[in-house]
Amino acid sequence: MAGYPNPMARYPLKDIDRLVFLKTVITNPLIEVGDYTYYDDPDGPENFEQENVLYHFPFIGDRLRIGKFCQIAARTKFVMNGGNHAQKGFTTFPFFIFGGEWAGRVEGETDHEVRGDTAIGNDVWMGYDSLIMPGVTIGDGVIIGSRSVVTKDVPPYSIVAGNPAEVVRRRFDDQTIEALLDIRWWDWDVETVTSHIPAILGADIEALKAI
Repeated sequence: MAGYPNPMARYPLKDIDRLVFLKTVITNPLIEVGDYTYYDDPDGPENFEQENVLYHFPFIGDRLRIGKFCQIAARTKFVMNGGNHAQKGFTTFPFFIFGGEWAGRVEGETDHEVRGDTAIGNDVWMGYDSLIMPGVTIGDGVIIGSRSVVTKDVPPYSIVAGNPAEVVRRRFDDQTIEALLDIRWWDWDVETVTSHIPAILGADIEALKAI
């Protein structure tokens, strides 16, 4: 495609192999990634599934959904529900996984808390070494500070930071956020996005509302 990048190009930046459009390296059907979302990692972005999505066991069935136009910095990690242990007994040690006489001793021995799918909105910036915990929903337009640990849902167009991450501030006023969530520029065709980049980057909400 002339004039704008191909969302199915693995390496959209010429001669730079540390950044990929993430959907091109995803093979796991339980991971969904939108167009133009990129992952940048000097150690090899191709290994995202293995290195960045942790404890994602198919028998649990939880999904990781990442929207369009997200920016994912190096070492961002997603902890999935397979990282949880049962907590009802006096120990959290998973005896059953070692088999033999350690397995099948207790009814419900494999039961543990499952917090549901992890959902990342569109146009979300995840800073370096950020950590997203299971079952979290992160709204559109969120910025996550470097090395933040996100343990709960984040409202759209918020900036969060810290461990655990807390909202530092909203990026825009309520009226503007409501308009942006209604406009959903990330769902436009690429030609429309391309022609309105000045308004998007220039925060010209009236121009976007007029489209």
